[in-house]
Amino acid sequence: MEPSANEFLRGTLKTIVLKLLAEQGRMYGYEITQAVKERTRGQITLTFGALYPVLHKLEQEGLLVTESQEVEGRLRKYYSLTPGGSQVAVQKVSDFEQFMEAMRILLLPPPSLAPGM
Repeated sequence: MEPSANEFLRGTLKTIVLKLLAEQGRMYGYEITQAVKERTRGQITLTFGALYPVLHKLEQEGLLVTESQEVEGRLRKYYSLTPGGSQVAVQKVSDFEQFMEAMRILLLPPPSLAPGM
């Protein structure tokens, strides 16, 4: 992804994570990165350095809970939404959809002025 695209990603990481967890129920970090990569056909690649601070912040805000589980001899940390996190996920997705619509309108060519104006 181009450097300028990373700026867009930074502002939407919380929404992306909350949306995925709302859909999937619970996920671990690598699973989140792969889901984003697959759904965007490789257009967006989340790094662990970008993802984990967001996961920790959401957990501190009380929007996520974690559960550790041993898988193939390794401890895997799963993240899932709290009831409050589920509400915030719905709101963030709605807010972002409204923002995208506003941006779509802004990026359209300006309407031509009517004759005589």
